[in-house]
Amino acid sequence: MRSLPALCLIFLIAISSNAIAQEKVQFASRDGDGSSPPTQLDGYLFRPPDAVGTFPAVVFLHGCGGLISSVSHRIMSREMDWAGKLNDKGIGVLMVDSLTPRGSGEICSRSGFKEWLYRRRPADAYGALVYLQALSFVQHDRIGLVGWSNGGGATLFAVGTQSRARPAAPAGPDFAAAVAFYPGSCNEQRLGSDWTTSIPLLVLIGELDVWTPAAPCRQVVDRAAARGAPVEIHAYPGAYHDFDWPGAKHRELVAYTTRAGVVPIVGEDPAAHADAIRRVEAFFTSHLLH
Repeated sequence: MRSLPALCLIFLIAISSNAIAQEKVQFASRDGDGSSPPTQLDGYLFRPPDAVGTFPAVVFLHGCGGLISSVSHRIMSREMDWAGKLNDKGIGVLMVDSLTPRGSGEICSRSGFKEWLYRRRPADAYGALVYLQALSFVQHDRIGLVGWSNGGGATLFAVGTQSRARPAAPAGPDFAAAVAFYPGSCNEQRLGSDWTTSIPLLVLIGELDVWTPAAPCRQVVDRAAARGAPVEIHAYPGAYHDFDWPGAKHRELVAYTTRAGVVPIVGEDPAAHADAIRRVEAFFTSHLLH
């Protein structure tokens, strides 16, 4: 057992040929409304290997399937892979589990989806930001945000200029940069025609994604950029949803057929995945390390 501002448990998890020191922590979401207390969330903190002094960090928001696999009961391999890559760059990672503490399983299916839970996830992101800024070894003005799919949509809601999750009287700086992978809600119907952000944002999406389509997302991002927002989007030809999931085979998720009758297709696209690694590393090097 090790002492941290919140009780934590340290153990090792294998990733590729390396092992990453992982600390399970707890912190409060910012979803309290005065009539009910905030949700106490689980988080998994990964420090860069051989870190000396302070370091920047990134908050992870998982997809609609959750952070912990219902099969292996371990953290999803996509998040583990990205944590390893960012740790190798000297960037810490705090993964947020938005589902388990709320007693929820997946929120991908029509029967499992919970709008109220989805709407609380931006508050989870800011709860993680506040938690990290209280740690003596984290650079409080160099904290980023990354979200995938459902978590990507939560990222867009969180960083928007009209975000309801942002503290009215913040104790520290806002997120320094954000990345949204194939984000849900990336359309004007969900975000509003006037959506914009002052936080540097990179959106990465597959051109063939039928679950979170590229065209309406590009429209939102391009219009925000035209209004001066520091945002950019890159769409990968031939890539589907989850194109950055290591080793994921292409498959149809019939159980997650949408209300519109769309059957999601997921799977890794090695070329898109490799390019995304390059872009994300360069993006965070620019905004968090320089």
